[in-house]
Amino acid sequence: MQRKINLLLLLLALVGGAVGFGIGEWLLSRYEGEMSSILLVGIYFGVLAFCIGLGCLVAEMISPKLNGRSWRERYSGLSWKLIVPVTLAAFLALGSLFEFVYELDLGGVKRVNDIVLVIDNSESMLTNDPNNQRFTAAKDLIARMDADKRVAVVAFDDVPLLVQPFASVATDSEKQQVYAKIDNIEEAMYGTNIAKALTETMQHIQEKGDSNSGSMVILLSDGATENEIDSVISDYRDQRIPVNTLGLGTESSGNFALLRNIAERTGGTYTDVANADQISLAFQDIYRNLDDHTLLTERTGAPAASTYLQILHIALILLIGAALGVALGLMFDNRFLAKSFGIGGAFAGLIAGLILEFGLQGESLGAPSVRLLADLTLAAIIALFTVIVPISDHRRRERGNKGAKLNPSAGMGRRPGDRSSGF
Repeated sequence: MQRKINLLLLLLALVGGAVGFGIGEWLLSRYEGEMSSILLVGIYFGVLAFCIGLGCLVAEMISPKLNGRSWRERYSGLSWKLIVPVTLAAFLALGSLFEFVYELDLGGVKRVNDIVLVIDNSESMLTNDPNNQRFTAAKDLIARMDADKRVAVVAFDDVPLLVQPFASVATDSEKQQVYAKIDNIEEAMYGTNIAKALTETMQHIQEKGDSNSGSMVILLSDGATENEIDSVISDYRDQRIPVNTLGLGTESSGNFALLRNIAERTGGTYTDVANADQISLAFQDIYRNLDDHTLLTERTGAPAASTYLQILHIALILLIGAALGVALGLMFDNRFLAKSFGIGGAFAGLIAGLILEFGLQGESLGAPSVRLLADLTLAAIIALFTVIVPISDHRRRERGNKGAKLNPSAGMGRRPGDRSSGF
């Protein structure tokens, strides 16, 4: 048993990881939201496993330092036959299964069915949104809501006004009633008090919210500076109610630090909206990502703060890494490599899982950069782990086989073609 390394295999595994990442990113950008996330994630991991496996196989064909020349001459054909079923097909199924498990409503995470629109109606809105496009955007969003949702509307200046208590939007007539309430909102006046608006919103959620489902707030404002909001934010954090904030205007026209702070501390998202005609698209983006969580993307909504999903995310990526290592050993029909790659894959999966979990939920790197780093980590650590977990020395086996040809009695009791490294 020897500790060894194939630097060409490391290089081509990294190349395969990068190519798999590129194809996967194209698939995500093209089909996310149109294809089932379970199938899309499965395809992503299937393509990634195939590209890494192909890189490793090509490297050993060129320089068979791990499997030996006899493998290349006699058994490489089997590896070419196995590469598709043990990588592309197997990981399409495994990735889809793990994504299905990840999306199950377990761990006490409540799916959001109650949505509160908290809309700034202060005097400054006469300048930033003179045509009241924010209210038109609110109605457009309500029109797109699913039948199981309920909506409430709060308009605020220095005093909040509950325009519409929680109401079902399952039918067109119910939606029309909400539209009428929004149309009756009076013209913007006075200053901006976000703390009071969020306090009123929380009180309504506690009194009229559905205890069997989660709640979410979408807050639109052109910015304000307030000092007494910490206790309000704490209530939302304790109840795990995300507040998604939108800052209308530019940094020079409004102070959006408060809005960013609210979103960050409650598990919501913050969106810059330069012009009022962009509000509708921003509302729809928030709704589209409602309760969104896949193995490859950031968790949003109520699942964002789930410790259960955090642990599950890392554990599932760890299993994918271990399975990838074992798959490469199967592809080479080498039990020593399967052990080395499998242990290395588990370690690589743990590191990649941590990168995905904390990278996607953080703000320092974009999601594509996080996925690239995780993909390359999987490829690199698996390829390097033969330095840590030893494998059978093929050169000694080959010399032994040559000696057996000179001494026929040395090969007695062994079937022709047997390999000590095979499964």
